[in-house]
Amino acid sequence: MKRHPVIFGFFLLAIIGLFFFLIFRFFVFSGEETRGFSFKGKVGVVPIEGVLSDSKDTIRQLDRYERDDGIKAVVLRINSPGGAVVPSQEIYDKVLHVKKSKKVIVSMGSVAASGGYYIACAADRIIANPGTITGSIGVIVQFSQIEDLLKKVGLKTTVIKAGRYKYVGSPVREMTSAERTLVQGVIDDIHNQFIEVVVSNRDIPRKEIEPIADARIFTGRQALEAGLVDGLGNMEYAIDMAADLAGIEGKPEVVCPEEKRKGLLRYIASEAILSISEELRGSSSGIDYLYKPGYGM
Repeated sequence: MKRHPVIFGFFLLAIIGLFFFLIFRFFVFSGEETRGFSFKGKVGVVPIEGVLSDSKDTIRQLDRYERDDGIKAVVLRINSPGGAVVPSQEIYDKVLHVKKSKKVIVSMGSVAASGGYYIACAADRIIANPGTITGSIGVIVQFSQIEDLLKKVGLKTTVIKAGRYKYVGSPVREMTSAERTLVQGVIDDIHNQFIEVVVSNRDIPRKEIEPIADARIFTGRQALEAGLVDGLGNMEYAIDMAADLAGIEGKPEVVCPEEKRKGLLRYIASEAILSISEELRGSSSGIDYLYKPGYGM
């Protein structure tokens, strides 16, 4: 039977159109930005930035990369002084899970301390810049004290409670010695959890970690000498290492999360809210893996 040229032409155009539609959909709706396009293995980059107060977005991104068979390795770009204990631990646990199927490399930015370093310990390799501020293996909790202020303005509080320690950390009275002992015990246990993570992941005897687990900070170069990181280099170096460990030949395709664009007013408002919330966190009773200059290391 003779092939009709018009029908064949429409069929060919439909195939071509479908091909370009799929390519367009891949780039626009995948929620990722890529450097170039290739059919080679890819390296996914997950940025972890600022004070850690929530783990949802980071875990969601890690989960997306974990399910993508085209992504052979993951680079965590950490530029964070740490933050709340639980988000740090949740991200750490997720990285351990991802590491079962993909290579995970950490690239440290300006600062990757306390909770930022806690997360880094889960990776296959940790790469710092020579001037990166890292370490700060410690825990901090802060309580505001306004008892004297209330006396000056003539305000009093009445508290009805059940349970001896229900009023621990109240800003309107001094903490008792028994309450201090209780809180110190909690802090010591959380600190011990941090030390255990470092010991188990860095393969360093506990007797060598404990003397430097006093919340002191290190430069990237000092951290390398102490065995807290595996090498020195920038993010490109970490990406190349990830590709090499994953068996990707040549320059890898790099996949980054799509940056959410904000209007000017929304940007200003969100930055103001973030600044206020971080200041409030600094004076809250939250327990943190956090390096904050001026509040101890």
